Amino acid sequence: MTQLPNDSAPRRASNDDIWALFLGLAVVGLALFGLAGYQPLGWAAKFEEWVVPAKAVKPVAWALPGWLALAASVAAVTSILSLRLVVLGKSVISAATASAVVVILGLGSYLLGHHACVAATDDSKFVVPFRLGLTGEAGYLVALFTGLALGNLFPGAARRLSMAARTELFIKTAIVLVGVSLAAKTLGQQAAANRVLLRGVAAIAEAYLLYWGLVYLLVRTVFRFPREWAAPLASGISICGVSAAMATGAAIRARSGVAVLVSSLVVVFSTIELVVLPFFARWLLPDNPMVAAAWMGLAVKTDGAAVAAGAVTEALYQPGPGNLMVATTTLIKVFIDLFIGVWCFVLAVVWQRWFRPKGSERVRFMEIVERMPLFLIGYFLAFLGLMVLGNTMPETLKGIKLVEGQTEAFRKPLFALAFLSIGMATDLRRLASPGMARLLLVYLVSIFGFIIWMALVISWIFFHDIPAIPPVVTP
Repeated sequence: MTQLPNDSAPRRASNDDIWALFLGLAVVGLALFGLAGYQPLGWAAKFEEWVVPAKAVKPVAWALPGWLALAASVAAVTSILSLRLVVLGKSVISAATASAVVVILGLGSYLLGHHACVAATDDSKFVVPFRLGLTGEAGYLVALFTGLALGNLFPGAARRLSMAARTELFIKTAIVLVGVSLAAKTLGQQAAANRVLLRGVAAIAEAYLLYWGLVYLLVRTVFRFPREWAAPLASGISICGVSAAMATGAAIRARSGVAVLVSSLVVVFSTIELVVLPFFARWLLPDNPMVAAAWMGLAVKTDGAAVAAGAVTEALYQPGPGNLMVATTTLIKVFIDLFIGVWCFVLAVVWQRWFRPKGSERVRFMEIVERMPLFLIGYFLAFLGLMVLGNTMPETLKGIKLVEGQTEAFRKPLFALAFLSIGMATDLRRLASPGMARLLLVYLVSIFGFIIWMALVISWIFFHDIPAIPPVVTP
């Protein structure tokens, strides 16, 4: 049996959720000293476009050699991952080894993606034989392909490293830090921020009412799947990938193999969407970066793949500093995530009332509540806290920028580690499993038949008139 992605196992409040909340708030807490002009995380590595390796990395603020800042970042992230694994009962040696390899592969890939041949956008800055012009976010794709190669060519090594390659831990910690970035970018341009926030709510109605119902009807009436399969398929394909499929399967008491198979399919195709859809959006919507950003949040499944697709899309459009593209993708995904537990509770009630086999055990209310994504607490604390602070005390705006700079030094490498982990967890051989042909057809018909096009229409309606870089309003 092919190993499933490490973030798709059934869980209540998972260890990764708890650690993501704790680590995200810890980084934000230390970075908040920037409000007083101090930068305790100023030693962290900041990656730059490069031709000469010595100029590839520099510290955020401290007067350190670049190589020392990189070593400090690798050591810090490795230590935290190792500590988590030791707390979970792993040996110190195995925990430190797996963590170090994952961090070095992830940050090394991110560093390679910053090479001028791949990342440079300015001909006058570097003399190189060619340039792809993808900016440094190309490092995410390098990390993804590194993970795919490792996971599919060396599955044994990938399994040994999987305890440290935690997609949810990386991406959810990074999303907590996105709350800081979103607040820093929207302070001083409040009208634009409010428009993005309010219009992002439209994703909830679309994902839960339109997508889910259409996919469920398609699976039941056209492909003749039983309800036990139809509900997790509808959630996994239409809402939020692995998390929604697993939570829905548990809510309706489906057999574990149902959600497992659906989840493996979602992860494989989320990776494909992640690679293809940003480039398609850039070609189809050359003058509408915010529509493309919203489209990633509505069309790409799983948290990691959606936010990562938003980062790739931003790199392709190159809108400049202060843009809201990744923040918009993330915000839409966060709104969708926010209601996974609520939707599963509704399904649990419906299944208990109408479809529960006689004599079977009822689903506990707390079993659904425990599946609410904890990282959202950190995200909203960071975002709303800084928004309130910046609006009530305008003199803190400069300090908030220092806070953002410190958190960015961790957010971007965490995204790279998430890309690596997504690749390692994506087993392309799952497509050859028995019964996958019908599931594959359901996914293809749903995604390419109507979901991505409906998402595009909704994105256009709500975001076509919002600029990626709104005009700054001086407080």
